[in-house]
Amino acid sequence: MTRIPGLRARSPVAGLHRRTLRPLGVFAQSVATTAPAGAMASTPLLVIAVAGRGAPWSFAVAAVLVGLVAACIAVFARRMAAAGGLYSFTAKGLGAGGAYACAVAMVVGYGLLVAAAFSGVSWYGGALVARLLPGVGAVGAGVALVVVLAVTVAVCAVRGVRLAGRVMLVIEAASIGLILVVLVALAVTTAPTGVPAGVPAGTGVGAVGVGSVAVGVLPALAAFIGFDSAATLGVEARRPYASVPRAIGATAAVTAVLYLVATLVLLAAPGAAASGVTSPPTGDLSWASVLMDAGIVASFGACALAALNTLVRVLFSLAREGLAPAALGRTHRRHLTPAVAVGVTVPVLAAVVVVGTLAGITPEAVFGGLLSVGTLAFLAAYLLVCVAAPRFLARIGELTRGVVVTAVLASVALAATAVVVVLHAGTGLVVTLAALVVVGAGGWLLLRRLRGPALRAMGVYDETTTADVLAVRAR
Repeated sequence: MTRIPGLRARSPVAGLHRRTLRPLGVFAQSVATTAPAGAMASTPLLVIAVAGRGAPWSFAVAAVLVGLVAACIAVFARRMAAAGGLYSFTAKGLGAGGAYACAVAMVVGYGLLVAAAFSGVSWYGGALVARLLPGVGAVGAGVALVVVLAVTVAVCAVRGVRLAGRVMLVIEAASIGLILVVLVALAVTTAPTGVPAGVPAGTGVGAVGVGSVAVGVLPALAAFIGFDSAATLGVEARRPYASVPRAIGATAAVTAVLYLVATLVLLAAPGAAASGVTSPPTGDLSWASVLMDAGIVASFGACALAALNTLVRVLFSLAREGLAPAALGRTHRRHLTPAVAVGVTVPVLAAVVVVGTLAGITPEAVFGGLLSVGTLAFLAAYLLVCVAAPRFLARIGELTRGVVVTAVLASVALAATAVVVVLHAGTGLVVTLAALVVVGAGGWLLLRRLRGPALRAMGVYDETTTADVLAVRAR
């Protein structure tokens, strides 16, 4: 083969299906990871419980913060295509230390998000099956659904991101439609009321307390986690420098609108906040509860697939860099997907949920615990990439004042949010976080000793190869 000076003969991430995924598939990846249908049905209730009438403002503040983070991510996504997503981006601004910390945060965050989606299906799906088939136990049905879902998402993930994108898009569209039908029915059949029973009215201007709004931002942010997942499809996207940043920004905007609509409708429904996330407010609409739960289950299923797609690509990238077992960097011969990583991660994550449930831990407790730790991991990853953005642009001579302001605002807000969460966390969460920090630090020291050069070279991305240039010339 003809060699061209300065170009690689083979991309560092060769093995993936390069430049084939359409923009809609990239968008579907980020949307599905946020599980908007499930979040619409549950998160607004949590925010209303603490923020009262200020809940829409809590979501608005969270949406602005997510928009700032999306702008920082776009700084990198417009300039490089990487299977490692945020950690590969962070490497270009913060070096090996920041990249390693971000990689650990992403593996923990997306791994727990997959497991949380499994537990969400067990929780809502088991309860739904038990209601429809009274002779079937909710726990047994939930465990069976997790096993079926684990096999299904593994097959879809191995078959390819194009198939997965179609599946996720159809599922999320149908799920959101079901939830919107229920919400519209609530709005039409429920007369406007004052503050629903059990909802704090707040104090201050407009009966909305600034403090309660601030507290409500924490759970509101959890509804957006994973909106960045399209960043790991840069290698496979047809036009990565355009479709990836657009997908991330559009996901943040679309989900923000959906959450605001859901919150406004639930505030207008009496007893909405008091009903709790396990029993969405359906009034006298007996069919609404079934539709609501069906939509949530489907949304969690799509979330599991999307989060798995991201997780295995992060592991694939780490393996190609020599920082994870080499087997995780192998791809399927036909489908060109990280099949080994799929086969390793899915059984482990499904087992976490199944074992926890069979041990007597309620599905909602498993779901809440996994999501709490996972959310903090995402906050850490977002903080690191925001700090890295201006440093990266300064290094290449393209720094602007707008990026500096955006990065500073986002970094301060994310750091403050993480501190507030940790200060108000229970003992179990604090111990878990401390254990993860210790394990992560131990891994850093070990890799620094055994794989120092590979650690310093973190952040591989897809590069133009000799074959790419020759192909263009041939046209």
